[in-house]
Amino acid sequence: MAEDLDEKNPEQFDLSHYLGLVRRRHLQFLIPLLAGWLVVWAASWVMPSRYRSGTLILVEQPTMPKDYVTPNVNDDLQDRLRSITQQILSRTRLLHIIDQLNLYSDGGNRLTPDDKVERMRKDIEIELVRDGEGRVNAFNVYYSSRNPHIAQQVTSELTNLFISENLEVRQQQSEDTTSFLEGQLETARKTLASQEEKIRIFKAEHPGELPTQVSSNLQILAGMQSQLQTEEDELNTAKQQRVYLETLINQYRSLQGSPKSATATSAGLPELDAELDRLRAQLADLSSHYTDKHPDVRKVKEQIAKTERMRDQLSASVNTPGATGDPDTAAPNTDPKDASSPTVQLQSQLQANKVEIANRERSIADLKNKVSDYQARLNQEPVREQQLSDLTRGYDQSKANYDELLKKKNESAMATSMELLQQGERFRIIDPPSLPLKPDFPNRMKFCLLGLAIGLALGAIVAGSFEKIDDRVYDEKELKKLLPVAVMAEIPTLTMASDEQDERRRMLLRWAAAIFVSLTILLGSALSYLRG
Repeated sequence: MAEDLDEKNPEQFDLSHYLGLVRRRHLQFLIPLLAGWLVVWAASWVMPSRYRSGTLILVEQPTMPKDYVTPNVNDDLQDRLRSITQQILSRTRLLHIIDQLNLYSDGGNRLTPDDKVERMRKDIEIELVRDGEGRVNAFNVYYSSRNPHIAQQVTSELTNLFISENLEVRQQQSEDTTSFLEGQLETARKTLASQEEKIRIFKAEHPGELPTQVSSNLQILAGMQSQLQTEEDELNTAKQQRVYLETLINQYRSLQGSPKSATATSAGLPELDAELDRLRAQLADLSSHYTDKHPDVRKVKEQIAKTERMRDQLSASVNTPGATGDPDTAAPNTDPKDASSPTVQLQSQLQANKVEIANRERSIADLKNKVSDYQARLNQEPVREQQLSDLTRGYDQSKANYDELLKKKNESAMATSMELLQQGERFRIIDPPSLPLKPDFPNRMKFCLLGLAIGLALGAIVAGSFEKIDDRVYDEKELKKLLPVAVMAEIPTLTMASDEQDERRRMLLRWAAAIFVSLTILLGSALSYLRG
């Protein structure tokens, strides 16, 4: 019944079969296992060790708040780090470090400077550290070398280069920005000065025609027109007075040759009274507008005084005893050559009146010319306003541009001062370059595990190959499979004492080999862990 079950389940796991395989092929498994592990483990110790030194550099934000001083350099730290890295990894910088520390001298003269630079670039690693929002706030600098002290020294040199290069780059960018703004500001200042000069020349070429002078021109024009009207009125008054004086002179001249001089003289008194009334009315009108010290008021008073003297003289000539008698007695009072005679006084007044009329006419002509000039200015005002507007528009734009550039230049100068004082964004070493105590490559513990995996695979392959090419039958089931008929009976195995002893020796050998291989692998792994 058991045989039937075995035939129905040919794929069932047979522990006894595999135990027999282990007993037969233990050496074929253990020796390749040990050999494969030993080769990989020994290779990890033969390969040259490389030590990796690293440092952590923190990117410190500016100590001055951005609300007070706005930085004038590129805020993209990743781009600036990329630019600084390219400068540090340049051929000149790396050759300086290579010559200073005598790096890569193991290759002798076979390595060219370019080969050394290329090897050093491969040994340098830059790793960015980002915060939760993906922003770069620090970075690591690594360098690998066969000598741990050299690795630490090179990492320290690279760290100093990063810090100094960042300061230099930021200061240079800040100074370049300030210099650029200063150049633009100087150009804007020259443009603004040129437009100011154009406006100044325009105002000098068109005095009194500017839009800002319209109200003053209108006031001046109104005053001139009022003054012109006054002058014209005064001229008319002077002309009337001239006619009056000429009439009086003619009358006196006619009296000098007529015996009825007293009658004629008394006939001129009403005209003098009318003239006095007119002058007094004019004085009253002027006194209501001006003070007694005004020139017009004083002039009218003088005319009134002269007219009153003339009237007194005429009245005196009428009342004298010889006025109605012999004309020979009246003749001396009317001598034309007498300075106190009315005729001489009238002639002097007439001469003064003519001078006044001429002055009035010249003043009126001048006022008319000035009125015409101011009217022409007012007529030109729209044209000048358009021209000045065109000039002022460009000036206002240039002034706004100049003010904006001046503000930016002052802010940039403050930012440059902040960078020069090293109060801007800077790099600070958090972890100084480490002195590696264990090599970064090869990782002997990893190599040990890799050798174990390779040894297991190699032992399984070798043991399986020996089992495959062996045509002997070791199992009862395999024998039954080979026989064409069913087994009727079985003969038990007959063992002797010598066979049992041989079997025990072989068993001890198996265990000894297994223990040896295990201890060897364990000791090698421990050594790799402790000193790897």
